[in-house]
Amino acid sequence: MSMDHEAVIGLEIHVQLNCETKMFCRCPSRPGDEPNRNTCPICLWLPGNLPRFNREALEQAILASLALDCEIQKESAFDQKVYYYPDLPKGYQLSQFHMPLAMNGHLNVTDANGARKTIRIRKVHMEEDVARLVHENEGRTPVSLVDFNRAGMPLVEIVTEPDLRNSGDAMEFLRCLIRQIRYSGSSECSMEQGTMRVDANVSIRPAGSDQFNTKVEIKNMNSIRSVGDAIAYEIERQKECLVDGEPIVLHTRLWDPEKRVTSPMRGKFEGPCVPDPSVPRIVIESEYLDEVRTRLPEMPEQKAQRFVKHYGLTYEDAATMCSERSVSEYFEAVADCGVSSRLAAQWIAGQVLPLLKECDETVSTSRLTPDRLAGLLKMLERDEINSSAAKEILGKLRGSDAPLKVIVESGGFRQVSEADQLEAVVDRVLEENPSAVENFRKGASKALGFLMGQAMQATRGKANPRLLKEIMTRKLG
Repeated sequence: MSMDHEAVIGLEIHVQLNCETKMFCRCPSRPGDEPNRNTCPICLWLPGNLPRFNREALEQAILASLALDCEIQKESAFDQKVYYYPDLPKGYQLSQFHMPLAMNGHLNVTDANGARKTIRIRKVHMEEDVARLVHENEGRTPVSLVDFNRAGMPLVEIVTEPDLRNSGDAMEFLRCLIRQIRYSGSSECSMEQGTMRVDANVSIRPAGSDQFNTKVEIKNMNSIRSVGDAIAYEIERQKECLVDGEPIVLHTRLWDPEKRVTSPMRGKFEGPCVPDPSVPRIVIESEYLDEVRTRLPEMPEQKAQRFVKHYGLTYEDAATMCSERSVSEYFEAVADCGVSSRLAAQWIAGQVLPLLKECDETVSTSRLTPDRLAGLLKMLERDEINSSAAKEILGKLRGSDAPLKVIVESGGFRQVSEADQLEAVVDRVLEENPSAVENFRKGASKALGFLMGQAMQATRGKANPRLLKEIMTRKLG
């Protein structure tokens, strides 16, 4: 970005709520089912069928809003957002345009230079999802199909103020938002699986100005990385337009992840929003809101501070353990088994999470349950196995249901820590390598490494290295 201009970026994020049924009917809210299996006259939007509001969707939407520090509005209402598209054949979408559920939230993010920034959230409103278009070929004929399974899925749309200034901050904001909402339990927020979609509004203006220039909306981004790349590309494209004297036109563009460019999609169209007469206005009493608020779990920042105080972790380690709610609960379960909390954090961050990611597993689905990992780390703490053996055992614990002791004994992983055995090994190694002993005693310190290697080889790598070195050093005089 030129020193003379800055980007102005706002995000609109659609998040699918974790509900058993759709927003206005009792059809399952279950992504991945066979196309058009989960439909009824209401979510097919057939004439004469009235929507029936899902109370569970309201509760999940409130939890998501509270996780974003929003103010829940006492009254909210649905409007008909009028437009026609093949994925919306009834001609309007039920959405809360005039009276949203929640307003005035914020998230704090840390930029690339370590500075803290507050990104304001203008509003969170509920709406029904539209159907999904599937474009295929039948022979050589292109066809477009409509899957109504997605029609009526419960969503919240989160709209930020235009507080973001670069692609990096936008990506960090999204990571923070995903973490907050996942903690609340109200959504999975998976861009890859389609339970979260992001649109970015980008414009540029003279640096330091408070004016808002014509913006361009970007769609079709299926990962946080894509959001960052698309915004970065669009900033440079608009900058080149200014240099070439081309006007910035209000319109929507698509991100092409293969060509890594945005391309024109359509002109920006804002249909009218009129109050819907079929869904009653939502009135939230303070007692009900207080009851829902009690279901909001301990959030990441609060939990990280507790981990620092209670478990003695550094803030960086605590933040890593709190990156996902499931990871934080896994860490606590391991630490509460009596393992050193720092050792548990070190192994979860450095060994367990990379291993599970490589195997496409999570701490919730893996055989590496907290008690099995705790058992392994206790053996490491007691010097019954060394760290190399522990890493090998970790992989075997993930790959089988065999008990820890069976894996250790059948694999011969137990460490040799008996002083008598190690004394005998050292005596034999020193006797068989007199020249190395003489070199060490003349000041060649490298000879100690050679002798240690011979002793470790004699025990097939099972010797306790700390105890072995103590004995070796003492006997060399």
